[in-house]
Amino acid sequence: MTVQPPRRPFRLRTLLLAPLKIAYALWVALTFLAVGLSAVALMLVVPGITRRRAAGRRAARIFLWLVAMPLTVKHEERLPEGQCVVVCNHASYLDGPVVTAALPPRFAFVIKREMSAVPLAAMVLRRLGSVFVERNRTQASADARRLLRDASRGNSLVFFPEGTFDPRPGVHKFHAGAFASAVRAGCPLVPAVLRGTRRALWPGGALPRPGAIELEILPPITSPPGAAGEAVPVLRDAARAAILAALGEPDLTCCGDTARPPDTAPARSVRASRS
Repeated sequence: MTVQPPRRPFRLRTLLLAPLKIAYALWVALTFLAVGLSAVALMLVVPGITRRRAAGRRAARIFLWLVAMPLTVKHEERLPEGQCVVVCNHASYLDGPVVTAALPPRFAFVIKREMSAVPLAAMVLRRLGSVFVERNRTQASADARRLLRDASRGNSLVFFPEGTFDPRPGVHKFHAGAFASAVRAGCPLVPAVLRGTRRALWPGGALPRPGAIELEILPPITSPPGAAGEAVPVLRDAARAAILAALGEPDLTCCGDTARPPDTAPARSVRASRS
């Protein structure tokens, strides 16, 4: 005799909330479209990259306010006055707009080159001074040299060093570009932690949800002395450890293999980040 799986109980509350969730998702989409098109128009006419970044920051803040995702920035005073490199965990498509809204307009974003193929987004990002980088080996070395030149000229940069995100909570391995840029420029590296964006816009395809979002600026880390080849992995491991400790999410590469459960070999978490 075949045993039938238990049926999930009918929940009236879920049924009643469904139209509200759909209505909210439509509101988010329409608001994003309206604010986004206004931002595009501003990017075309506003002179000067600093003014365009300030306009983009204001547009991002207006969007978050209109969709009931209030943003809090903790310890903004930890950002150095001069040049620095900010690295942040990556959890959602919302991360870019949120960090744009949170940070001063002197920062340029480092973005994967796939975004340059999206016509409207690519135009806006270029007008904001964003830097596109390739992750395959053929183009990566040229992009790395360009990043190092930007860092040497005194530009402050923002990286999502994981380069990707997925529905699972946790932190992936960090790529080296952000840390090589900080070492080359001799500037502080500032870890930062995003909270709430995965819940607000889950990468697994769920509808957006209102709720508070927070960006916490962690204490800056000074590049260690020594040759760049030795300093880069030390700086990367220190930043990753700080983000993991503040975020409280699993280390998804602690075993050197993301297919294995993170809790099977916690002692290897630092070593795996060097891979």
